[in-house]
Amino acid sequence: MKNLIKWVAVGFGTGWSPVMPGTVGTLVGLPLAWGLIVSGWGWPMQSAVCVVLSLIAIPICGVAEKMIGGKDPGCIVADEYLTLPITVIGLTSPWALLSGFVLHRIFDITKPPPIKQIQDIHGGFGIVVDDFLAALIALGLNHLLFHFL
Repeated sequence: MKNLIKWVAVGFGTGWSPVMPGTVGTLVGLPLAWGLIVSGWGWPMQSAVCVVLSLIAIPICGVAEKMIGGKDPGCIVADEYLTLPITVIGLTSPWALLSGFVLHRIFDITKPPPIKQIQDIHGGFGIVVDDFLAALIALGLNHLLFHFL
């Protein structure tokens, strides 16, 4: 079971990419985000699904961190791909996938406030919460972008 959790945590191997493992791993979330866009569900149901995905990411990342060692190892990417769908909640354009992906990566990499301030939280919650906040910021900007286009 622990090997399965580790496999999911490393994005089915994408987290072991020698180049930009976080970005490569986030690609795994594109089908999940696309599924939200085409689901026909309203934003309340989409939000509920995203909360569940984020909550699932916490123990997966926490267990994998203990197995791999170190604080928030770069090969763990479940936090990236399981929070990516947040960036498209309430949006219907396929282009929202691209902008959501780019914005999510920008905010996860640069960690603007308040994301940077929460980096000291340990365990699975600490691994996921910064990506969750990055996705929420990306969601807000994605809505602004598609509102004005």
